[in-house]
Amino acid sequence: MAYETLLTATTDGVLTITLNRPDTLNAFNGAMTDELTAALKTAERDADVRAIVITGAGRAFSSGQDLADLKDQYAPGEKPLLGPRLRNGYNPIIKRICGMEKPVIAAVNGVAAGAGASLALACDLRVASSKASFVEAFVHVGLIPDSGSTWLLPRLVGHAKAMEMCILGDKVRADQALDLGLVNFVVADGDDLAAEAQTLAARLAAMPTRAIGLTKRLLNRSITSTLDEQLEAEAYDQETAGKTDDHIEGVTAFLEKRKPAFKGR
Repeated sequence: MAYETLLTATTDGVLTITLNRPDTLNAFNGAMTDELTAALKTAERDADVRAIVITGAGRAFSSGQDLADLKDQYAPGEKPLLGPRLRNGYNPIIKRICGMEKPVIAAVNGVAAGAGASLALACDLRVASSKASFVEAFVHVGLIPDSGSTWLLPRLVGHAKAMEMCILGDKVRADQALDLGLVNFVVADGDDLAAEAQTLAARLAAMPTRAIGLTKRLLNRSITSTLDEQLEAEAYDQETAGKTDDHIEGVTAFLEKRKPAFKGR
C-alpha cells in the first residue's frame, strides 16, 4: 500500500515503517496519524509480518505534533480542543502497539520529542543511535505529557525520574537513556542503526512469535494484576502456548538435537 507520509518495506518477516516527513522532523499531522494507524492495523492482521520496526527518515525519529497542522484552532479568540485528537488519533496508535501480540522495535535515529517520545516508549524494545535524544517537550508549550507518556515513562524509569523529565522537559541523551533503562541498546555513531534494528527484528521474527506475543500480553497485564490474577493468567496463556505448532517444533527439535524452525503458528 502506498502512503503519503510513511515508507514501508517487508524483509524476512520484518515490516519496517519509516515516518517520512523529514522536513518537519517527522512531526505528526493528521495524514501521518491516520496512515500509521492503518499500517499498524494491517501489520497486526498480516501473518507474514512477525516483527515490526518503526523509525524516522532524515535526522529525527519524530518531533511530535506538527503545531502548524492545528493552527486553525489557535485563531484569535479560539480555544483549542485537543482531547478528540488524542482519543481519535494518538491513543489508538499507542493502544495498538502495546496490545498487538507481535514485537515492535523503535529504531530511534534522532530526536524523539513529545508524542514522538511517547511512540518510542510504547514499543517493546528501543534501539537508539548515539545521536538520539528523548524530550518530554509538552511542558514547553503549557501542556501535559500525553499519548501514553504518563503511563509508560514511570514504568520504564521510575516515578522520580519520570517526574523530572515531564516537568522540566530537559533533553535526555542516548547514553543517559541507556543508563536509565529508557532504551535497550545504543548504536555508536557511524554504525548502521537500521541494520542493527533489522538484525534484532529478524531474530525476533525467527523465534516463536506466538509465545513472544503472549509474553508481551502477560507483562503488560502484570502491572495492574494481583499475584493470584497473574498466576491464573500465566496458566491460561501457557495452555494456549502449549497448543501452538511452535511449541511442538521446539520440543521436537530439542529431542532431535537440531535447531528449531519456528513458523509463528
